[in-house]
Amino acid sequence: MMTEQHLLPSGLPRIERVQMQGIVKRFPGVLANDRIDFDVGAGEIHALLGENGAGKSTLMKVLYGLYQPDEGQVLLDGKPIEVHSPTDSIDYGISMIHQHFMLVQNITVAENVALGLRSTREPRLDLDVVSARIRELSAKYGLQVDPQAVISKLAVGERQRVEIIKALYRGAALLILDEPTAVLTPQEVEDVFVIFRQMAAEGHALIFISHKLDEIFALTDRVTVLRDGRVVGTRLTSEVTKKELANMMVGREVSLERYRPPVEVGEARLRLHHVNAVNEDNHPILKEVSFEVRSGEIVGVAGVSGNGQKPLAECIAGLQRVQSGQLYLEGRELTNLSPAAMFKAGLSYIPEERMHDGVIKDFSVAENMILQDYIHPPFSRGIFLNFRYIAEHAQKLISDFNVKTPSRETPVKNLSGGNIQKLILARELARRPRLLIAAQPTRGVDIGATEYIHAQLLEQRGQGLATLLISEDLDEIKALSDRIIVLFNGEIMGIVDNDEVTVQELGLMMAGERRAPVI
Repeated sequence: MMTEQHLLPSGLPRIERVQMQGIVKRFPGVLANDRIDFDVGAGEIHALLGENGAGKSTLMKVLYGLYQPDEGQVLLDGKPIEVHSPTDSIDYGISMIHQHFMLVQNITVAENVALGLRSTREPRLDLDVVSARIRELSAKYGLQVDPQAVISKLAVGERQRVEIIKALYRGAALLILDEPTAVLTPQEVEDVFVIFRQMAAEGHALIFISHKLDEIFALTDRVTVLRDGRVVGTRLTSEVTKKELANMMVGREVSLERYRPPVEVGEARLRLHHVNAVNEDNHPILKEVSFEVRSGEIVGVAGVSGNGQKPLAECIAGLQRVQSGQLYLEGRELTNLSPAAMFKAGLSYIPEERMHDGVIKDFSVAENMILQDYIHPPFSRGIFLNFRYIAEHAQKLISDFNVKTPSRETPVKNLSGGNIQKLILARELARRPRLLIAAQPTRGVDIGATEYIHAQLLEQRGQGLATLLISEDLDEIKALSDRIIVLFNGEIMGIVDNDEVTVQELGLMMAGERRAPVI
């Protein structure tokens, strides 16, 4: 893929090769990077893969100048360089697009791009010059970005394009992409992949961080796998399989297949009838939402982040007020009851924000196992807690759900994200619910914990549990759901049979470009 020229089409110098040699980065009690060697060349898209805590982000933050290595060096075209800050990295032609967009919401695209850069007409601004260059880049790469648009008015996919424009404007010869597709529809993913491939073809070097194996194979030339802060191996993407990569990440055999055995679907456990809700500014966030979830069924809710998924979960859990409409659980109307009343009626809830809404981080594992039930026997005797029973209960759940913790007395904040999620799952399923709301149950969770959580959800489905699965990961929705609800701007675009809908069709519905019948 390399060419003889040493300039990018923009006229800026290109980077032939960046090498990271023997990188060591320590934090108190943690060896995050353990003598890592990594390299990427011009015209190459190199994937960096690994579970949470494997060291990917730390390594890239070293390259971008956010962290300083304790040992090792970075070489640019064979010459050692020192990167003390992101300003240094940008000067070397290295830029980074973060998973969470670094954009100021209430100013324009041009103003965001110009932030931190010297004006050509100081002390006056040169936003006209910036806007003209943005239009050039937009036309060249098919990015379709209006320089005068205010960021808050842009859709998620448009904001991603602004981040790419920012990097190109600053002359990025090497672009670090940290989970760049996490909040995009399938069509937006393909659009941005076209841009990345074009950049590589023109001589840019790209480092692509993603946990989605399909994306790794669709886009990249090589893949390096990290585990426990070390390089497990680097392979040509064309010469490795998904299963091999998954096993390299986890260090054991991993099942990537999710088999949904046929089950007998029973009565409707949850029913929403024309539910509407508004936010604190009185703007609609749910519009005429009607559906049901039956026993023995997993109903998935798909949609781009911010299209009503969280309000939907919170309305059902009693955390968000329903403005109009009715909510029924096993035939009883429970609209706008308190969370405690909903839990008593048979609801269990895995919240989207586990550290904020799911656990009390300074409490122990055992204490977090009984957050809803501590006032009820056998966890308490009158006004006193039954500590022996609590300990036995926690120990059993730790064992049954494979929660890796030094002890049941360990503060939850010391556990990994995957083990915190397994703790929440254990607590909610141990309550033997009639209905489970699982909101983003594997967000930020490594492939091993994801495998376990998926298996538990399918096992509970087989035992007759009704589950509403809310996820922004379409692979997860497709793997687990019997039927799929698609939300766009708080409105149902369709309810479809999972086995009869394609990812592309779901993507069009998620973008609000297509409606489907409700089944």
